[in-house]
Amino acid sequence: MEPRYIRQTQLKDFGPEGQQKLADSKVLVVGLGGLGLPALQYLNAMGVGTLGLMDQDTVELHNLQRQTLYTENDLGRSKLEVAHEKLSAQNSGTTFHLHDTFLTKDNALDILEVYDLILDATDNFPTRYLINDACVILGKPFVYGALHSFEGHVSVFNYNDGPTYRCLYPNMPSPHEVPNCNENGVLGVIPGIIGTFQALEVVKVLTGIGEVLSGKLLLFDGLTQQSTKIGFKVNPENQKIKKLQDQYQQLDCSVVPSIRAEEFQLLLESQQNITLLDVRTPNEFNAQHLNEAINTPLNRLELAAEHIVGTKEVYVICQSGKRSEQAIQQLETSFPAIKFYNVLGGMNKMMMLCP
Repeated sequence: MEPRYIRQTQLKDFGPEGQQKLADSKVLVVGLGGLGLPALQYLNAMGVGTLGLMDQDTVELHNLQRQTLYTENDLGRSKLEVAHEKLSAQNSGTTFHLHDTFLTKDNALDILEVYDLILDATDNFPTRYLINDACVILGKPFVYGALHSFEGHVSVFNYNDGPTYRCLYPNMPSPHEVPNCNENGVLGVIPGIIGTFQALEVVKVLTGIGEVLSGKLLLFDGLTQQSTKIGFKVNPENQKIKKLQDQYQQLDCSVVPSIRAEEFQLLLESQQNITLLDVRTPNEFNAQHLNEAINTPLNRLELAAEHIVGTKEVYVICQSGKRSEQAIQQLETSFPAIKFYNVLGGMNKMMMLCP
């Protein structure tokens, strides 16, 4: 057994047998962000033989507060490329499979099939439900993690005929019920804690040590350093999924007209007289905003009327593009004669173009 793992192999309840199980295992990590990176760093260091990396994003400045594998020199580069480069340097004995894509209903079954376990490090409900359903069909366990402000959640689904994700959350919430991470934020260290919790559950599942968080949801409160476990039972109907759904998007989230941030920047530079609504909170707006913007928070859209009545075109921006899309859906109903455009990527993208 390789000397680098001696601190693990000398453990009485782990030993060379546990190390060999890790070496023989294949784990897919979906998402190379705040949760996926700490999980990957430990799984890679501990000797998991094959790691699948899946993401199609690039490194942005606002990632660095919590995605500590990346540095300022990596800005603009592919997360997949950077993560592979640095994880390979960490452990040259690991086999990496790179998936330069987002998970979709068209590729999920083919990609997940070759792995023993899936680690969900995503940040959206449609992908979580897709992972769950694919794992049920393929008989694969998956380790779940989620973040909100100062808190995090961890659980293991579809393990040894245990509960699935749908047993805990039967139905996908509507967009208006989903907490917005750009507005509520997350303390940088919390993803690191939850991601390592996920890595620990992966190791337990693969090697058979300890008690796996199956049928239990771990709630971690970073402000009090308290953890609570909530038990939940399996619903046999959720184990009978035989095929993926036709789509995994929130049904009431319609497409709105949009403009790419690069095109919007050119529009600003042309010094045309435009109307721009910023639907973030006053605190976000005061911290940083475009000079042309008028602050009309999403929960106070009635304030927009005095600024847009009589105009033909209105541009709407938020932090990432999600709240502005919701705002446009509401505004189009009240002002059908006005053409609204969502600035894709929001302030996150605009600040990259003009820091």
